[in-house]
Amino acid sequence: MEDIESPLVPEATVARLPVYLRGLVDLADNGTITVSSEQLAAIAGVNAANVRKDLSILGSYGKRGVGYEVDFLIQQIKLVLGDGDPVGVVIVGAGNLGRALTRYGGFASGGFPIKGLVDSSSEVVGEKIAGITVYPIEELSNVVEENNCTLGIVATPASSAQVVTDQLIEAGIYSILNFAPGLVTVPESVTLRKVDLATELHILAFHEQQRERNE
Repeated sequence: MEDIESPLVPEATVARLPVYLRGLVDLADNGTITVSSEQLAAIAGVNAANVRKDLSILGSYGKRGVGYEVDFLIQQIKLVLGDGDPVGVVIVGAGNLGRALTRYGGFASGGFPIKGLVDSSSEVVGEKIAGITVYPIEELSNVVEENNCTLGIVATPASSAQVVTDQLIEAGIYSILNFAPGLVTVPESVTLRKVDLATELHILAFHEQQRERNE
């Protein structure tokens, strides 16, 4: 299989690839050999035209009347996403959210094992959560280096998020997932993704209100 350079793949496509991958893996587990763009679109909750365009960017073209080979698509998408060897993750914040994330088995099964957990509170330092020892924030750089972590998760209160993000960058982490509310800024060399649970709940509440008004 020829190498595919991720920078040539549009951001919108990159955002959809993990969704396709999840659906394809489920299909493979159920013994499905081929899938049409319409079927994959329905599973992933996207438009079939987007599926065909995204997969053509990867160099994959379905056969008329047959569709796409599921196993081959899985290999292609994993190649683009760098989903080969496990990618070590460090979590900053061992509060309720950090603990829940550490215990979530889906990270490890998806190739992103939690390798490090740090916190600024002496009350939790030394604890073991899902087999991971909580280290003091001062040892973040050592935790990152010793466990070969390349991804970081911020699971702290908003007031600490910027400081923690800066510390992750100083420790050599350039791909960060931020669960803390509020604005965090990073240099252009750092990739930052934000998960704002409160905002998502507000959006759901809005749609719920709309449904109630239309009843």
